[in-house]
Amino acid sequence: MDTLARLRIGMAESGIQAILVSDPVNVGWLTGFSGTFGRVIVTPDNAVFVTDSRYTLQASEEVRSMPTAWFASPVDGDEFVAIQAKKLGVKTLAFEATTPYEQWQKMTEKFNGICLVPAADLLADLRMTKSADEIALVREACGIADAAFEHITRMIQPGVTEIDVCLDLEFYIRRQEADIAFPSIVVSGNRSARPHGKPSEKKLEVGDFVTLDFGARVHGYNSDITRTVVVGEASERHREIYSAVLEAQLAAIDTIRAGVTAKTVDGLVRDMFAKRDLAKYFGHGLGHGLGRLVHDSGRLSQSSTNVIGPGQIWTIEPGVYIEGFGGVRIEDDVLITDSGVEVLTHSPKELTILPSV
Repeated sequence: MDTLARLRIGMAESGIQAILVSDPVNVGWLTGFSGTFGRVIVTPDNAVFVTDSRYTLQASEEVRSMPTAWFASPVDGDEFVAIQAKKLGVKTLAFEATTPYEQWQKMTEKFNGICLVPAADLLADLRMTKSADEIALVREACGIADAAFEHITRMIQPGVTEIDVCLDLEFYIRRQEADIAFPSIVVSGNRSARPHGKPSEKKLEVGDFVTLDFGARVHGYNSDITRTVVVGEASERHREIYSAVLEAQLAAIDTIRAGVTAKTVDGLVRDMFAKRDLAKYFGHGLGHGLGRLVHDSGRLSQSSTNVIGPGQIWTIEPGVYIEGFGGVRIEDDVLITDSGVEVLTHSPKELTILPSV
């Protein structure tokens, strides 16, 4: 079932007669369009894609599921969208919950005669369950991330800076004709205790943890992987912390299944860390949904109300971050199937000491 059909089913279940889709992530999911300006009006029987003159050729190549209407300066974009909605006979138009206030103000001025009503996060919820084509793209992005990790391990040695590792990592991903999913994290030594630290000019030293968090984007779909290695030699403390994180990560992957609550999976890891007196060093959620956004719909956390379901893709990324010592995070991307779970990222997870001898 294509995304347009899925949206119409969701609209019917929510009592929505017409909806305006303007969030670029949702527009891309619905139509395949990758430009910066696109709007979609969907009714039970019709749909139209709206863009401006910059994208007429691109839209003709990418948008195949519905006709395209386009405008050029000095025509006002909101007025043009309103005209298209009226052509479809729309009287009441739902708009996304993510619509910025300023955009809503402009719409209320331009959409005379059309009642605008807010909709719940309908498309975000629909995006959680992936089609076979979407899964294939995430799988490809994961393969590129795995290859990038194998590539970059050759560069991890004393004297190399975090920023140089990061640049080479991202260059490798781009050479595979993929995009960078997000600014890569490469942090070492004491700085590895920063879960989202930025790469710096710090040089790698013997005895450093090095945490690398990165991903690739393929045709709008992302991977997100984290691996932590040690430079030169590992102390007993390195081994103790790493073992605790790896044990928790493997247990979480073994537990996450269709029908299990997100809160349950997150709680399992927190209980395991508590038994080792490490819970105080784990301050973020266990994972998140993955797809057209790196942090897509769904959270594995104690406040989450999500229930795991087939076709969803999640990250599993426990971490321990000890100020003054360093941190470990291990992250994989997992696909929930009808019968269990498939791990999509395959880079080695056993404690790795680099350079290898």
